[in-house]
Amino acid sequence: MRDDTPVADLVKRAAAGEADAWNRIVDRYAALVTSVCRRHRLGDADLEDVGATVWLRLVERLDSLREPAALPGWLATTTRNECLAVLRAQGRLGTTDQQLITDEGPAPEEFLLEQERRAVLREAFADLGEKCRQLLALLFADPPLPYTEISGRLGIAVGGIGPTRSRCLDTLRAHPAMSALRGPGTG
Repeated sequence: MRDDTPVADLVKRAAAGEADAWNRIVDRYAALVTSVCRRHRLGDADLEDVGATVWLRLVERLDSLREPAALPGWLATTTRNECLAVLRAQGRLGTTDQQLITDEGPAPEEFLLEQERRAVLREAFADLGEKCRQLLALLFADPPLPYTEISGRLGIAVGGIGPTRSRCLDTLRAHPAMSALRGPGTG
């Protein structure tokens, strides 16, 4: 289920002691913390230590964050700093911090954008009719299913799958949440 509560609201509620808000922050951004650690090539034990330190630092500073809506950036920066501290302590820090960052994954900003895109797509997909959701799920199954099998499962003629898919995708594209994925000036 999509959690579209603004991060600033979650921060405010968590700072006031609301456990559910804190849990939602951790659930929403744990993958971000992990991705930053992985980009610094930390092992599992160091990753867990850095993660625990980052969440502790957030608890300590939750009520004093200057810009609660900028929490994802704060988390990415704090995680990066903690990763570098671990690497320094281990003597693994080279002449430049960039030597440590691997290209095996998206940068934190790219990661957050991808998460937002997926959340928007899930929201729009959930609002499709049942028949469209089933059809699109079968069309994008891995491994791909033959049209004859899709036809049999859904009771749609093989020749009707393409036009139905087109209508379903048009409905998906027209969903109000999808406007966030389109650039300015695009329909």
